[in-house]
Amino acid sequence: MKRFYKEATVAETDNGFAVTLDGRTVRTPKGKALVLPRRALADAIAAEWNGQGEELDPAAMPMLRFANTVLDGVAPDPGAVAAAILRFGENDLLCYRAEERALAERQRAAWDPLLDWARQRWSAHLRVAGGIGPVDQNPDALEALREALRGYDPYTLAAIQVIAAITGSLVLALAVADRRLSPAAAFAASRLDEAWQAEKWGADAEAAARADNLAREMARAAALMDTMTGAAR
Repeated sequence: MKRFYKEATVAETDNGFAVTLDGRTVRTPKGKALVLPRRALADAIAAEWNGQGEELDPAAMPMLRFANTVLDGVAPDPGAVAAAILRFGENDLLCYRAEERALAERQRAAWDPLLDWARQRWSAHLRVAGGIGPVDQNPDALEALREALRGYDPYTLAAIQVIAAITGSLVLALAVADRRLSPAAAFAASRLDEAWQAEKWGADAEAAARADNLAREMARAAALMDTMTGAAR
């Protein structure tokens, strides 16, 4: 699609901060006005629009994509989104340990402190098991994680969902949201098995490229969280 506007700006309204194109408020795919709760997020989205060339490139507007997702899909029913996120806690990556001793030791060193943090921070006592068989998690631990998710706004919930999906771990996603880990550190913690295999058999260029894309997506999700708090990492 060709660029159809001259300038994107931000207008303060009674409900927040609207992103406008030549004075007209941007709409989400479902027709909702793109009005954001934080000026920093609205400014970031306006900058994405202003950074477009003669041809629009939606892939270059990740903050707009996040905002559309929140306004159209998360904000109307945050409880349903939290329930979907909780499934990553039911089968959290950090609870599954390798049978190979050396890799299991590496997992223990990296993951046990995070599970200890989840117990201390959220009272979530998650069970750990070796192998790939399912772990029957303590219902009290899952309820503690559910309660933790209730404390986040829809924008942060959307970011948590992205990070949990990429890492396979709700604990890692919460650690990023709580600033216990940087997105890069959380991504590295989720890739211990892949790093182990690469050390043994060599790196695969295509797999490395996919990993780089996922790492960037995590960084963008963390940036969305930061716009809601006004704090830089």
